[in-house]
Amino acid sequence: ACICEKNKRVTNCRMENGACWCDSVGSGISVDCSKLTSKCLLMKAEMKGSKSGRREKPKDAFEDTDGLYDPECENTGVFKAKQCNGTTCWCVNTAGVRRTDKRDADLKCDQLVRTMWIIIEMKHAERNAPLDAEPLQRFFKETITSRYMLDGRYISSIAYEKPYITIDLKQNSSQKSSGDVDIADVAYYFEKDVKGDSIFHDNILNMSFGNEGLRFEKTSVYYVDEIPPEFSMKSLTPGLIAVIVVVIVAIVAGIVVLVSSNK
Repeated sequence: ACICEKNKRVTNCRMENGACWCDSVGSGISVDCSKLTSKCLLMKAEMKGSKSGRREKPKDAFEDTDGLYDPECENTGVFKAKQCNGTTCWCVNTAGVRRTDKRDADLKCDQLVRTMWIIIEMKHAERNAPLDAEPLQRFFKETITSRYMLDGRYISSIAYEKPYITIDLKQNSSQKSSGDVDIADVAYYFEKDVKGDSIFHDNILNMSFGNEGLRFEKTSVYYVDEIPPEFSMKSLTPGLIAVIVVVIVAIVAGIVVLVSSNK
């Protein structure tokens, strides 16, 4: 009956009161196609597609610490604070990103902690023509506000230091109203566009500057929550632990030298 322009991972589309509504694949929750679909429902639909064999798992899924997982979503589409895979559970933020160690089913997640700051960092490939920072910043700001419908006040900055483009999105609990698009949903749509796996129906994001397409070698997304994450020492990488140990040893050595000199 209608096409969901902003989400191709839907079924049972129909017109209701002049608007296109569809059921999100994997959850069956109805979504308004004039708005961005929540990241939780999009991930759930992607997992359903991977399991059914209709589409392959994204080739970049392994780049995430936990990979693509089948999330539990509230009826409103937001992530449940506690996510589990069998008997293993963990707490997530509003972007669905794990913010605690993985534990057993007795784990308590008292609240869904808000992600208030998302940093998107992209490294573009070598180009024949240099990029002009001002048109680049203008393009991304217009794209984020029009394509992803995010209020411009939530775009904190767009910086360019060849070959890196960094976009900062900030939106804390006191700023966000019920009608505002969530920055986590915007970042997910944007990341899929950049990686060539657009969620939009037949609507590819065209990034051309000076008659030359803009290609990216790497895209990283970082999250800052309103409450710091709760990771134990076990979850730190060996390299980071080594650095901490070296710093501690250096401090101890400094104390020993100080004591010796005083004597």
